[in-house]
Amino acid sequence: MSQAAVSLAVRKLEDQLGVPLFHRERRNVELTDVGERFHVDVTVGLSRIQRSAEDIRTKGRESNVTLAASTAFGSMWMLPRLARLRADLPDIDLRIQTSVRDLDLDEEPIPLGVRGGNPANWPRYHCAMLAPEVVFPVASPRFIEKRRRPERPEDLLALPLIHLEEPVRAACDWSEWFASAGVRYIPQPRRLTINDYVLVMQAVLAGEGIALGWQHLIEDQLRSGALVAVGGHVLNTNMAFHVVWPRSRELNAQAQRVRDWLIEEGRRSRDEALRSA
Repeated sequence: MSQAAVSLAVRKLEDQLGVPLFHRERRNVELTDVGERFHVDVTVGLSRIQRSAEDIRTKGRESNVTLAASTAFGSMWMLPRLARLRADLPDIDLRIQTSVRDLDLDEEPIPLGVRGGNPANWPRYHCAMLAPEVVFPVASPRFIEKRRRPERPEDLLALPLIHLEEPVRAACDWSEWFASAGVRYIPQPRRLTINDYVLVMQAVLAGEGIALGWQHLIEDQLRSGALVAVGGHVLNTNMAFHVVWPRSRELNAQAQRVRDWLIEEGRRSRDEALRSA
């Protein structure tokens, strides 16, 4: 379009809206306050139209599927299962996008995500459970060899506890775990605090102390004996981790297959946990 045609279209739009969208001076044109607001809303609308068009264009033909998840879930739940995923879905390339916060899948070109908590808080998403949130203290055999194994929650009070300090996501902490066991807990003045769960588990494996373990993330380490449950108390928070996908758009065929695979894998893991309990 020519500049004259654009100017004419803008003036016709202003006539229809009944308000000016620009301050016009001899050598300068600036948006009015109304124009600024209109620009933001139009940009959001056009972006959604563009994403929808891309979804339609690639529907049924795109082999890449992106899954948004925490670093802990990506490295400790997904990575040990990638060989099985490749065997079951050999024609799909999975892209795991990690973030310290739960991404808004409505605003991102991402079909699937993993979230922990209460689905009632995610009305814009469909969801299916992967794993219940079950939390208990864990230590390494190296740590237990140096000290006697703590059998009761009270036994942990005098031991070095490693703390997870999540920057954005809410997470169970030692205060909550001790309270669920009916034990009064006063934080130690000198303690190790880490803001990444993968590093927390690395510190535990290195024998630096005891940390809270999320059962679905440490299944392999428990089975191999690299981690040992201690403290004699298990907290079931009545929350769970879910695979989620937006209600605002339909999943393409490949994303549906990955979603269904995740749901089945979660069911299989829960069945194994029940058999070994």
